[in-house]
Amino acid sequence: MPQSNTAFRNAIVAALGGFLFGFDTAVISGVEKSIQSLWQLTTAQHGFTVASALIGTVIGSLAAGAPAEKYGRKKVLQAIGLLYLVTSLVTALTPSWPLFIAFRFLGGIGVGASSVVGPMYISEISPAHRRGRLVALFQFNIVSGILLAFISNYLLFGIGEHAWRWMLGVQAFPSLLFFIFVFFVPESPRWLVKHQHPEEAKKVLKEIGEPDVPTAFNTIRESLQADIHHVKESLFNGQFNKPILYAVALAMFNQLSGINAIMYYAPRIFEMTGLAKDTALLQAVSIGVTNMIFTLLAISVIDKFGRRTLLVIGSVGMVIFLGLVAHAFYTHQFGGYAVMLYLVGFIAFFAFSQGAVIWVFISEIFPNKVRSQGQTLGSSTHWVMAAAISWTFPILVESSENGGFYSFLLFAIMMLLHGIFAWKVLPETKGKSLEGIQRDLGIH
Repeated sequence: MPQSNTAFRNAIVAALGGFLFGFDTAVISGVEKSIQSLWQLTTAQHGFTVASALIGTVIGSLAAGAPAEKYGRKKVLQAIGLLYLVTSLVTALTPSWPLFIAFRFLGGIGVGASSVVGPMYISEISPAHRRGRLVALFQFNIVSGILLAFISNYLLFGIGEHAWRWMLGVQAFPSLLFFIFVFFVPESPRWLVKHQHPEEAKKVLKEIGEPDVPTAFNTIRESLQADIHHVKESLFNGQFNKPILYAVALAMFNQLSGINAIMYYAPRIFEMTGLAKDTALLQAVSIGVTNMIFTLLAISVIDKFGRRTLLVIGSVGMVIFLGLVAHAFYTHQFGGYAVMLYLVGFIAFFAFSQGAVIWVFISEIFPNKVRSQGQTLGSSTHWVMAAAISWTFPILVESSENGGFYSFLLFAIMMLLHGIFAWKVLPETKGKSLEGIQRDLGIH
C-alpha cells in the first residue's frame, strides 16, 4: 500500500471513533421527548437525562490521557470501541430510567475519551503537510455521525412506541466495526519513541510517509528527552501557559456558540417555531447535511488557508445568523422556515471554522512531552461547557416568553468575542511540524 494511503487509512480508522462520538451526541435529539413522556420526567430531570452523557464525557476526557500514555493510544481506542458497543445496546434495551442514565453516562465516557485519544493519535501518525486534513477527518466523521443519527431518527420515527429504542440501538453496528478495525492500525510513533521502541517507531514513520525518517526520529526523541529519562513534566509549571490559554479559550468558545444545544434540541427548537414533530425531525436532517458539506469544504482548505483564517471567517457568519435567530424569537415572527434557514446558515459557518479547527488545533498546540495532558485539558474544558449549556438550555428557553431570544443573543455575543480572540491572539500552526510549533512558542 502506498505510504500516503497508509497514513490516510490509519487516520480514517481512528476517526471512526469520531463517527460514534457524533452519532451518540445527536441521536438523543430524536428520543429525548419520548423518554420524557415514558418516565414522566420533570424539566430538571429531563435536562439531567440529556446532560448525563455529557457529564460522562467530562470524566472520559479527564481520565483518557493517563491510560493513553501508559498503555498506548491503540489499546485505549480499542477499549473505547467496546464501551460504545455495550452502552448502545443497554440504553436501547433498558426498562428503567436510572439504568438508562447510568449507561448514557458510560457512553459519554467513551465520547470524552475518544475526543482526547482520537485527534492525539491522528496528529502523531500524520506528516506535517497533511496533518490538518487528517486530524480534521475526526471532525468530518463526527458530523457524518450526527447526520446519520438525524436521518436514522427521521426514518425510525413512527414505527411504534419502541422507535426510540431502535434509534439508540443501531449504534451497535458501527461500534463493532470500529472495535475490529483498530486491531489493524499501528501504534503512534511518538508513543513508541517515548517508551523506547525505536525500530518499531522508525518503521511506522516510514509507513506513514515521513520523507526523512532518521531526522524525524531524532527530532521526536530530542523533544521527549525528559520523558525518556522518566522526568515527569507538569503541564502547569509555567512554561506552557500560552498553549493552555489557546486550548482552553478555543474549547470554551466552541460550546458558547450554542452548537451542542442546537444539535441536542434541534427538533424541539423547530417545534417552538410551529413545525410539526415529523417535519421538525426532517429539518434536523438539513442541519446534519449542511454540517457535513461545510466540514468537507473546511478540510479541503485548512492546510492552505490556515486555522486562524477559518476561525475569523466563521465568527463573522455565526454572529450574523445567531443574531437573526435571536431576532426571530424576540419578534415571534418565524416566517415558516426562516429559523431553519438561519440555523442552517449558522451551522455552515460553524462547520467551516470552529467545527473543523478545534480538534486539529488542540491536538497540535501542545509539545510532545505534555500532549496527552494538554489534549485532556482542552477536551475536558469543551465537555464541561457542553454539559453546562445542554443542561441549562431547555430551562432557559422555557423560563420566559423571550427565553429563546436571550439564549441566541448570548451565543451571538460570545461568537463576536471569539472572532476578536482568533484574530488578535491565536497563532497560526499550518504546515509546521509538531516540534516546530513547540519552538515557535518558545518552549524548550
